[in-house]
Amino acid sequence: MTAPAPREETAACLAALEAALAGGDPPALARVSPPALDDALRALAKRHGAASLPLLERLAGAAPDKDHRRAVRRALYRLEQSGLRPPRAAAATPARPVVTRAAEHPVRAWLSGIDGSGSRAAWILFEGGLGGGLRLCSLILNDEAGIMDAAGGPIARKRLEAELRGLRESQKLPWVEVDGRRACALVADALALHERLGTVPPPEFARWRKIFAAAPQLQADLRPKLGEAQPKASRTDTKEKLPADMPLPAAETFLTDSATLLDLPELMGWFIDPVRVQHEALALLQVRESRLVVSDQVKAEREASIVDGVVEAQLPDAARRRWAARLREMAEIFRMTGRLEPAALAEQTAAALADVGRPATAIPFARALAARGIEMASEVALGRTRLADVSRAPARRARS
Repeated sequence: MTAPAPREETAACLAALEAALAGGDPPALARVSPPALDDALRALAKRHGAASLPLLERLAGAAPDKDHRRAVRRALYRLEQSGLRPPRAAAATPARPVVTRAAEHPVRAWLSGIDGSGSRAAWILFEGGLGGGLRLCSLILNDEAGIMDAAGGPIARKRLEAELRGLRESQKLPWVEVDGRRACALVADALALHERLGTVPPPEFARWRKIFAAAPQLQADLRPKLGEAQPKASRTDTKEKLPADMPLPAAETFLTDSATLLDLPELMGWFIDPVRVQHEALALLQVRESRLVVSDQVKAEREASIVDGVVEAQLPDAARRRWAARLREMAEIFRMTGRLEPAALAEQTAAALADVGRPATAIPFARALAARGIEMASEVALGRTRLADVSRAPARRARS
């Protein structure tokens, strides 16, 4: 059987198209040559005009290859140009908001050392939020009271670097950069402390709370997962940080030297709150100023007895754990700033304080805390300083 002539092929295709337009099945386009299809579609559109549109659009989706699709699209184009087919609207591009809002997340953070009241400063730099810029959250965290102060807002990178330079030059306590997860975990701990105490953070924290209030989910996201690298400020064993050629003294040797920690500039403000030992300070002054003729040994024993009483009264188990935690945090900072010997001494002293089976009166560091607190209270009693200036009670920062 010979192939039909092009004219005959066109006529056969047109007949099949007419039948499809009348409600029959569309022709199998693969059996028709693209030129014959083009001619048949041209004739169909000329006869029926807009009525042929539904069939043509069906054929456009069923065309077996590029050449057949081109023939159908050409027929549709001709109808469109003659005004019988409304022009297709360009594919709508999804409207993008002018300002985007991404989830805020910490990108950098800094922590200060801990002062004698248990307070430390924390700067946490967040990225994201409305517009995707940077926001700096500045906090004062206290281990007995929670969040003491909050400030901050949007900040440019250049301004941030200038603020950091000024901070390093003006602050007495050391500052270290830590992983943002570490700083956020400390804030979550402070919020948990507020819950236990039945207190609330200061009003200035309200605008930051939505970032931190996702705990415990926030904690699950921020704390390192098993197998991940630990944050820069995570605790590690002191022995792992000491060089191999640096001998590690025995624990008892560390303990004997523990009182010398309070001679470090960062810990000069560490002592028992003078408000709590004013009675003992007066007793100590009476011993020193007594006109009774007693030996120096008797005076020393009396003073030691006063210090022992303060240690036993002011350093119960909870207070010992709190001072131990402060020492561990400072050991961490000492390590991060390359001061390995003070770090090791602080870690060993912290371990001794945390061991409630060991009498606090046998720990030189604990006795030194008490003795310095009594001395400060004595200075207040003698009128040489104001109690408000040496109080170790947590206090909010005054605002101008």
